Amino acid sequence: MFGEIFSILAPVFVCVGIGYGWSKSGRTFDTPMVTTIVTYFATPCLVFYALAKVELDMSKLWDMGMAALYANVAFAVIGAVALAIFKLPQRAFLQALTWPNVGNIGLPLCLLAFGEEGLALAITFFTVYVVIQLTVGVAFVSGSFSPKSILKMPIIPATLLASVFLFTELEVPAWLFNTTKLIGDLTIPLMLFTLGVSLASLKIGGLGTALWLSVLRLGMGFGVGVGLVEIMGLSGPAAGVVILECALPAAVFSYLFAQLYDQRPQEVAGLVIVSTFLGFATLPALLWYVL
Repeated sequence: MFGEIFSILAPVFVCVGIGYGWSKSGRTFDTPMVTTIVTYFATPCLVFYALAKVELDMSKLWDMGMAALYANVAFAVIGAVALAIFKLPQRAFLQALTWPNVGNIGLPLCLLAFGEEGLALAITFFTVYVVIQLTVGVAFVSGSFSPKSILKMPIIPATLLASVFLFTELEVPAWLFNTTKLIGDLTIPLMLFTLGVSLASLKIGGLGTALWLSVLRLGMGFGVGVGLVEIMGLSGPAAGVVILECALPAAVFSYLFAQLYDQRPQEVAGLVIVSTFLGFATLPALLWYVL
């Protein structure tokens, strides 16, 4: 079991470590450019090729989508109550408690732990979460909402196109599959590398608050994940993916939005950093549990 867990964690830690070391060594890294490539090209291609040819019962993909929605609601309610009790600003910290890092960390972990089936399930969870995050989430942090934001997400047409092949059982043309796979395979390494660069550039603020909110993020995530698995009757890779995705540290996007809308970015950065390092420390135990 130890060897299996190590083989899953090693690629993740190595890629993040390379990005972290790259940034700390003073080398330049164009984060906006890489983020644009991942958002507008690599991730939509990954979503398409992983879903279009997946051999899974549609009910499993539906369960993943609903699990993402239920988890988001549960995190928002629990987080809002905790922040209200301790009189901390909702618009600054609720997003970090509600959004686990289902992309940069979640996708590679689920792929390495559960193979192609795990990746397809995780992508479904990720897709629903991203839509919520970039619409309702951004509206909450910024105080405004634009329906056009949904139309600007390339992950939406990629998912719809994949659904056409999935539902009709049409064969994906070889040229389309090969092209999207080639581009989509950039996603996970770039996500992990960028995560390392981001962690190296963030500066911690409010360490005490960051620490207890990090414990809340991880503990709440694990509890909600296990609860959803029991309530929804999930098993096998589906259960493992839900628990893994829910129990991850706060997403780096939380800091980016806090900085963009001036919602105590240094303290949110502290939460992202502390929860990520705590999350990495607890990953072996988490993987042992789901495996």
